[in-house]
Amino acid sequence: MRDLIPEIGSWRQAGKQVAVATIVQVYGSALRPLGSKMACSSAGDIAGSVSGGCIEGAVYEEAQKVMKHGRPKLLEYDIADESAWEVGLACGGTIQVWVESLVPEIYAALKQCLEAGLLLALATIIAGPGQGNKLFIWPDGRTQGELGSAELTEQVVRYAADRLAAHDPSQATFEVNNESAEVFIEVFPPLPRLIIVGAVHIAIPLVTFAKTLGFRTIVVDARSAFATRERFPYADELIVEWPFTAMSGLNLDEATYVVVVTHDDKLDIPALQAALASPARYIGILGSTTSHAKRVQALKQLGVADEQLARIHAPIGLDVGAVGPDEIALSIMSEVVAVRHGIGSRQPRPLSDHV
Repeated sequence: MRDLIPEIGSWRQAGKQVAVATIVQVYGSALRPLGSKMACSSAGDIAGSVSGGCIEGAVYEEAQKVMKHGRPKLLEYDIADESAWEVGLACGGTIQVWVESLVPEIYAALKQCLEAGLLLALATIIAGPGQGNKLFIWPDGRTQGELGSAELTEQVVRYAADRLAAHDPSQATFEVNNESAEVFIEVFPPLPRLIIVGAVHIAIPLVTFAKTLGFRTIVVDARSAFATRERFPYADELIVEWPFTAMSGLNLDEATYVVVVTHDDKLDIPALQAALASPARYIGILGSTTSHAKRVQALKQLGVADEQLARIHAPIGLDVGAVGPDEIALSIMSEVVAVRHGIGSRQPRPLSDHV
């Protein structure tokens, strides 16, 4: 949705009606993931995509109908027939697409939250009593909107807590008063940030990989000789400060990933202390098992609890047989991506005992 906001905003300023199509269920293979969107205007404009192009025309036609009569619609597309005269998916899967007219109040509230970088979920009843009703849900349990039933709202809010934690959308069925409601919970995480503590050699390819994957990159180091634009021309931000001071002012949130690679305890330990006091989604540190054990003891002496220490990914990175800075950076970003998609149980192996 974040990518569609500029187009939607310009269409609305021009007085055009807008409909939005969203993938709310995927069975088997699909070219676009759950939550993917396509927006259409009453003047024929299109932005975004819900497939590789094989069903866009059909979805566009349905969107025009929805804008005319105002009623949302749940569509389903599966494998195209052999003659290709019927609309279908060439990838062999089945998807459900929810098409609805844009509600100005919902759009304005969502736009405000996205621009503020807030994590939130939006629950929509796509089938059953109250079809089309919506509820905003925040991680602290606050809600805005109405699903039509206090019991349904309670069930959905409980279910959404896990989706918010995983940053993943989901469709689920809820039973209330012997009636079923299909609800799509869409999650809108803030833009991901990778904070790299230590302007060392490994940090250079880390910035490159992270930028390619859509992360905002911030490099922190108190050593001005290392944290230079010549070494990091593509970093979004360079901060020449002691890590604890810098990170205390960076508002580490649920979409923040912290990688500590200085291999210098006077920088690493304060950086870990600051990161562990935040809800950062990922905290990893370079070094061997032996060196990490010493850091853990130092952090305990600073009052860091065991449950917080367990959040640290150490030794950092997934086991890809990494050798050299580029491959180590690749292994680190592989682990970051795994955690981003809710695969946080993988146990990394030391890159080497002498790192």
